Amino acid sequence: MKYPFLKLRYYQSLLRDLLQFIRKPSQLMLLSKSTKFKIYDTIGLFILKMVFLIPLILFFALVYDPKNQTGASMADRFSPLILLLVGGLILPVLEEVCFRLSLRFKPVYLALSSGVLLYYILTKAVYHTKISAIDDTFMMRMLPAMMFSFILLSIFNLKKVKARLAMFWRIHFRTIYYLSCVLFAAVHVFKYELTWLNIALLPLLTLPQLMSALIYGYTRISFGFQYPLLFHMSTNLLAIGISLLPFTD
Repeated sequence: MKYPFLKLRYYQSLLRDLLQFIRKPSQLMLLSKSTKFKIYDTIGLFILKMVFLIPLILFFALVYDPKNQTGASMADRFSPLILLLVGGLILPVLEEVCFRLSLRFKPVYLALSSGVLLYYILTKAVYHTKISAIDDTFMMRMLPAMMFSFILLSIFNLKKVKARLAMFWRIHFRTIYYLSCVLFAAVHVFKYELTWLNIALLPLLTLPQLMSALIYGYTRISFGFQYPLLFHMSTNLLAIGISLLPFTD
């Protein structure tokens, strides 16, 4: 398979494997592929995602363009270079740690995911600010999240707790996977102003994030954590790069 991206059967095989995982997600799945082919498949899934999103992209470009408040806020607060750094690198790390790292159970993974989730909750529900905001509430959000992670790590490493959590992950992985996908899509609701029209269109507005979460979860379990992270970074960097072009508004 010298040039897999030029073969229709390659994408059919990728899509079949992805849909099989989505229908019946399993934590036991770990594809024995070389690093080269894991990279190929990650790129192939990225291409598939963009192809399936073309109709939605055209709809929002030509029919209805909801204002992305998060993107506009970051563009106002950051220079282009810092915007690429924060939006393209730092935020994907936080989101992948929060929603995908602990799909494979380890005490340290679950502790880190829980700490980042608390940071999200404190940011949005308590202080009503931006995830990327470095303001007077930053330490009030960051320090409790870090302390929470350390406390949970010490608890999760207890022999009985660790064994019960590992069993829970094995038994309920399907629910955990689906819940992580839904939560990932749900947190992106805050990107848009909650007008009645936007609320009615929420399934469409969050469809790219839901689709991304389903694919990221698959690549995390099948290939390893670095692959959805690079996938996520590439997606964000591409979107931010396009938004910075002089002919885009």
